[in-house]
Amino acid sequence: MANIKSAIKRVKTTDKAQRQNIAQKNEMRTAVKRAMTAKENNAENTETLVSNAVKYVDKASKKNLIHDNKASRLKSKLMTK
Repeated sequence: MANIKSAIKRVKTTDKAQRQNIAQKNEMRTAVKRAMTAKENNAENTETLVSNAVKYVDKASKKNLIHDNKASRLKSKLMTK
């Protein structure tokens, strides 16, 4: 553990940011999985799930949680079929 006050604060803020990033990335993955399974099962609410997943992918890409090319691949995969 750090001894200097500013280093202690930095550890706390880094940990908080890391937890938020992981939570947002997990939320995105869940939305993408729900949309994909809805598309495979021809569910009624497919369009809303896909648009929701695209929204989460765009947010993650904007905050640099995922690379822009990965975001494009995911969105393309969601839009096809």
